[in-house]
Amino acid sequence: MIQYKAIVIGGSAGSFPVVIRILNSVPKNINMPLIFCLHRLKHVRNGMVEALSSISAIPVMEPNDKDPLKNGIAYIAPANYHLFVEPSHTFSLSSEEMLNYSRPAIDLTFDTASYAYREKLIAIILSGANSDGAHGMRMAKKRGAFTIVQHPDDAAIKTMPLAALKASNVNLSLTGNEIVGLIQSIAIQQNIKPIPNPSPKKENKDIKIFPFFEGPDSYRDRIGF
Repeated sequence: MIQYKAIVIGGSAGSFPVVIRILNSVPKNINMPLIFCLHRLKHVRNGMVEALSSISAIPVMEPNDKDPLKNGIAYIAPANYHLFVEPSHTFSLSSEEMLNYSRPAIDLTFDTASYAYREKLIAIILSGANSDGAHGMRMAKKRGAFTIVQHPDDAAIKTMPLAALKASNVNLSLTGNEIVGLIQSIAIQQNIKPIPNPSPKKENKDIKIFPFFEGPDSYRDRIGF
């Protein structure tokens, strides 16, 4: 069985509820980093990490340039920077021009992560309002990564999952809850026994994630909770 070394997750409008469930339920001693490339409001640079940390079972951070990837940490692409994964398993940040009207661009994170990890990568596309990530998913699949797309019927906005499904013959198309369960199962299969939290963090219904999200107001309204 392949020992996966990293999970990369891309999403935009409507993806944050699934992101929250992933972070809330991921095993505390998972032996992989989680790399999130999420479309964000470029002028809102503070507060997102703090909000996600309050419901996450593992540490959440925005990487700096040249930071090494470490197991058991959820990395969030910083606002208004492209996030690259180098072959040395370190991060690079770039302020180059937008790709797919986005910075960070999911395509770039997926493309570089799949080059660095190849068949030892799990690549996941969630809900979103444009086609960013489709090319990156195709490259990840070509390099042997295990590829998953949120089922369009389960996604708040189908555009991104449909584009990824059209671009590549992915391994699985799952609901958000199934994606959460699969991440847990893979962690267990890789000889990790999840450590129960003495006081599991609850999803804080008062946290408003949508102000950090990039997209039309109608999209942000749909993911408020």
